[in-house]
Amino acid sequence: MNEDLTLRPVAGRGEYPKLVEIWASAVDATHDFLADKDREQIRGKLASDYFPQVRLTVAERGGEPVGFCGTAEGNVEMLFVQAQSRGTGVGAALLRHAVAHQGAAAVDVNEQNPQALGFYEHQGFDVVSRSERDGQGLPYPLLHLRLRAS
Repeated sequence: MNEDLTLRPVAGRGEYPKLVEIWASAVDATHDFLADKDREQIRGKLASDYFPQVRLTVAERGGEPVGFCGTAEGNVEMLFVQAQSRGTGVGAALLRHAVAHQGAAAVDVNEQNPQALGFYEHQGFDVVSRSERDGQGLPYPLLHLRLRAS
């Protein structure tokens, strides 16, 4: 499945609009709990506020970006795969890269996103704590996960 998948650093700010499209596709497929106004507020801050704060890795197939992961200080801050590429190994490849090459050992997951929780647990992460609100103070509980010790 992944023979044609390549991972690379983001090509720069010019690539941000494509990553926002991937984010929107992924959120539409997995974040039905997110209020429209909150979704749009986050979308509006991705390129200006969030992307510059993380180390972005892009997954592509056939020269087209299909997913991305952003890490900072040992945390996976964002990992999104376009809807039509979900379940094809893109997320797993991005996560393995983040762990092996960027020292990622923790991730926060929206409690209302059981698919993401299952994905990270399958990849070796365990829930260690919970917060009532997300990082922006919105009422979307977060589960805090850490990589299982080997």
